Amino acid sequence: MQNKIHSLLLRKLIFFGAALLPLALPAQDFVSHSRADIIAATLILEAAGEGRVGMEAVREVIANRAKKETEIAVCLAPKQFSCWNGMPIHKGIDKARKDPQWSLAHKIASSKPTTNHTRGATHYHTTKVSPYWAKKLQKITTIKNHIFYK
Repeated sequence: MQNKIHSLLLRKLIFFGAALLPLALPAQDFVSHSRADIIAATLILEAAGEGRVGMEAVREVIANRAKKETEIAVCLAPKQFSCWNGMPIHKGIDKARKDPQWSLAHKIASSKPTTNHTRGATHYHTTKVSPYWAKKLQKITTIKNHIFYK
């Protein structure tokens, strides 16, 4: 009886956990990496060219969005951070680890933000694009090549 209960619980955990991931990403890829690795990779892949302040700003957006879900779910949500669109987690992390700023990004990712560059922003995009959703939000600031909104 106990094995049946464990089996049922495991199936439910896998089902609900997998629902948080983009469909292209295998569940075992998700569980083999730490929260800090996934956030640091997001910072590198989204904003390494923006320097420390740019990565801190993206970190703030992740934290601001994570009011209702985990930071991992925020980072890996489909079509939210373009760096993860169609990229398996392990490949993104491997690519990010090769960046000279990996240690800095991992330090930023390992704790809650202590900065407030974006004053509560929940969205951003590069200055090279003009997404439809930006018109519905309040522009907060521009940091290098990113415009932040809430």
